[in-house]
Amino acid sequence: MMKMLMIVGLGSFAGGVLRFLLARFVQVTSASSFPWGTAAVNLLGCFILGYLYGLFDRSLVHTETRLFLTAGLCGGFTTFSTLMNESFLLLKEGNFSAFFLYTLISFAGGLLAIGLGYLAAR
Repeated sequence: MMKMLMIVGLGSFAGGVLRFLLARFVQVTSASSFPWGTAAVNLLGCFILGYLYGLFDRSLVHTETRLFLTAGLCGGFTTFSTLMNESFLLLKEGNFSAFFLYTLISFAGGLLAIGLGYLAAR
């Protein structure tokens, strides 16, 4: 278990650093108040996670490599990619009611939690 935690931790570190650098670069380059950096990171993270799972479907990839790339690198890069992948898997499995519940809880609940956290801090 400790080995898996270290693998995920190393991937998360790399993903977090990459997220910071890319988001900052895109934001500064865009010279806009719109959060283009975050949007770029979230969309790229979704693409990368989807690409990885597409590769995993057709080839055998060692568990530790999967953990490093998905839970670690992509998880550190953006948790939005994990949310979207889990939503996609629910759709792929035909579990539409769980998909709608999960997206409602994630988006509406997340927005509510942000607002409540903000109010609690004031």
